[in-house]
This record gives sequence, C-alpha cells and structure tokens, in this order.
Amino acid sequence: MSDLETFITPLKKIVVDAGAAILEVYNSASPIEIKNKSDNSPVTQADHAAHLIIDEGLRNLTTKYPILSEEGGLPDYAERSSWNRYWLVDPLDGTKEFINKNDEFTVNIALIEGDEAILGMVYVPVTGALFYGAKGCNAWKELAGDIKQLHVKPVNYGQDLSVVGSRRHGADALDAMLKSIESKFSSINLVSMGSSLKICAIAEGEADWYPRLALTCEWDTAAAHAVLNAAGGRIINANLSTLTYNQKDEMLNPYFHAIGDSRFDWEALIKSAL
Repeated sequence: MSDLETFITPLKKIVVDAGAAILEVYNSASPIEIKNKSDNSPVTQADHAAHLIIDEGLRNLTTKYPILSEEGGLPDYAERSSWNRYWLVDPLDGTKEFINKNDEFTVNIALIEGDEAILGMVYVPVTGALFYGAKGCNAWKELAGDIKQLHVKPVNYGQDLSVVGSRRHGADALDAMLKSIESKFSSINLVSMGSSLKICAIAEGEADWYPRLALTCEWDTAAAHAVLNAAGGRIINANLSTLTYNQKDEMLNPYFHAIGDSRFDWEALIKSAL
C-alpha cells in the first residue's frame, strides 16, 4: 500500500462527519444564516461547522501536514511556498447551491505535493456519493455500499460530445465556444451543475469536457483534480499546460479545461474553439 492510500480510510470519516454537520443546517427548519466575505462570496454556518471538523480531523492524523482551508486563514506566500506537502480544503464547495437547496454541493480535501494535487476526496452530503483518487493509484466512487473504479470515456469527432458547465459563470462565452465547434460532432450536450461535481462527472465517464471560463480558487478544484487525474483525465489552463497549485501569491485559478480521454487531441479542439 502506498503512503497515499493510507490516508483514504481516515479521510472518508472526516468528510462524512463534515457532510453530516452540513446536512444539519441544510435540513433545519431554521433559515440559513448568510454572510458575505471580503470578496463578496457567501458563507454560512455550515461552511464554518464543516471547516472545524475537517481541521480537527486532519490535525489528528498520524502524519502531520500544514492545512490550508477556504474558511481558515491564508498564510503569506513566503510561508506557503516552503511547504512540500499540505492539505488544501474546501469545506463546502458550492455554497450558492447549498443556499438555493439544489443538492449540488460537496466537501473537498486534497493533498498537494509541490505544485500538484496528488490525492483528492470529494463527498456529496445529500446523496452520500464519495469520489476519491490518488497519484499512482486508481480513482473510485462509492455509493450506497457499491464501489466502482472510475475511468474517463473515449472521445471522437463525429460522435456526441458531453460538456458540463457552471450554472452561474461564463455561460455566454461557453455557448459561443461550443457553437464554433458544433460541426465537428454529431451533437454537443451541455449540462449545467454546481461545485466540483462537474470535474467528477468527467472522472466517472458521465461527461467529456468542462471548460471553465470564469475565475475559481485553488481549493475549488484540487480534490476533484486529483480524482480526475487518477481516472485518466487532466486539467489544463488557458495556455494548455497543466493546472498547478501553490505557485503564486493569490489563490485564484486561471481559466481552465477539465478534460477526459487523453488520446483525444484536446489542445487542437480548444485552439479551434477560441
């Protein structure tokens, strides 16, 4: 067993416990308390409750690494840049989906090594679905006692192309991009969904491509990125190179493309769509 695999079992308990705390708020008859952070993004008591559970759980692991959580403090880059490995956490990804009660929100924990997400776990509290994967290992989905290995699916010109997109960001630009390449495929099916579920959909072969034409933060993508890598996919930035982590002072990601089938020439398709 690799050192990364030893984290899987304890991480499962941590994300499930965080998910239970989120559902307590989600299913409560009381109104959800919403505040705005400095960047005007919403935060709720569920975000904070999940953060506390994850923070404690990671600190209690036998192997200790620094923890960087969306709901914790952001250390200076001078400190962060010295970290070889660290946990990158989004306690509640899809807070707007949580507030709107459409069930499409997740708990996300990633382990970063250097500039790469090498392990990731994504938990969907409402359904109980659990996605996880690690570098040099495989990717898996667990749901209702069933465990299946994840694989991206083949992509070919002249066939259907399944695309996932954000419900809230970059829709006009995405529509224009897809229209420019529609003649290359028999059909292009676009499904909008929230949170890191879009990247997980590619990992499990339910979608082929997620063009992200709006800003995200590193904690939004890291866990699902590791799952997708382990399932045979990739995330590339607007320059068509691999999306990296902890390489700059700010936490914002550039625009990116989460892609499946590594045998397909995604670079050529993306260039033709720009």
